[in-house]
Amino acid sequence: MTVVLEARHLTRTYAVSNRLFAAPVTVKALVDVSFTLEAGKTLAVIGESGSGKSTLARLVTLIEEPTAGALIIDGKDLGAVGSDTRAGLRRQIQIVFQNPYGSLNPRQRVGDALEEPLLVNTRLSAADRTHAARAMMAKVGLRPEFYNRYPHMFSGGQRQRIAIARALMLQPKILVLDEPVSALDVSIRAQVLNLLAELQEEFQLAYLFISHDLSVVRHIADQVMVIYLGHAVEIGDRHAIYASPQHPYTRALLAATPVADPDAKKERIVLAGELPSPFNPPTGCPFHPRCPVAVERCRSEAPGLETKHGRAVSCWQV
Repeated sequence: MTVVLEARHLTRTYAVSNRLFAAPVTVKALVDVSFTLEAGKTLAVIGESGSGKSTLARLVTLIEEPTAGALIIDGKDLGAVGSDTRAGLRRQIQIVFQNPYGSLNPRQRVGDALEEPLLVNTRLSAADRTHAARAMMAKVGLRPEFYNRYPHMFSGGQRQRIAIARALMLQPKILVLDEPVSALDVSIRAQVLNLLAELQEEFQLAYLFISHDLSVVRHIADQVMVIYLGHAVEIGDRHAIYASPQHPYTRALLAATPVADPDAKKERIVLAGELPSPFNPPTGCPFHPRCPVAVERCRSEAPGLETKHGRAVSCWQV
């Protein structure tokens, strides 16, 4: 087991004013989240919209700084290293976004888009950059004649292959995949997922896979982290969580996942209400207003992550 990234108690807050002339309030987008990423393994992060998944992606890719906590890459604390070391560590983490067309410059040829990371971050010659870009195109299944074409000339699946190729140009150790297949057709989605699996095996990449599609997560993940209102509520092995979810929120998410077998029996769980406002989060356990098994202790005291049934769970009732 080679740990390439360790997140320790990551917290991200924002000062936001939700009313005219009102004093800013503190919004907790992410609260005390810890996990590790291993070479050749995938950690999937699941949860509703607004749960903090994209905030986590921005912290891991160093787009934003955590308000508290630490990111350890290759044994180096990003908060305690110099700017040169930090820049080198930053190149080890790349991201693939949900919308492949929005993440590509429509006025830039595919070859130029792939060469740009090398132009900015290395001293390779123009010939070497071109060779590396064409080699990466072949790796992700793009034909050589695509090199001088523009993004609008490609399908959604081909654009996402271009985005993946660009993310791999600097030979990173970690890829953050933010809903990478949700905008694609089902048949193309399977092709891109298979490509990601092949690239992970070849380059021993660590994936942080963010998704709301639990059927996709079941296919690609090794570990699963469930986030609710910025809090990690369950973390564990994919097989254990899908076979026997422990947290009430995890059980509700899996119960809502469609199953192809018409004879399969599923637990039906209907959550009351909607995700609470981050401007006014509930006291105690953040899930208690919607939880079908909440007790008085849940309303007043927030549970911490504890190892139960072979995974980390944040719930008094488990």
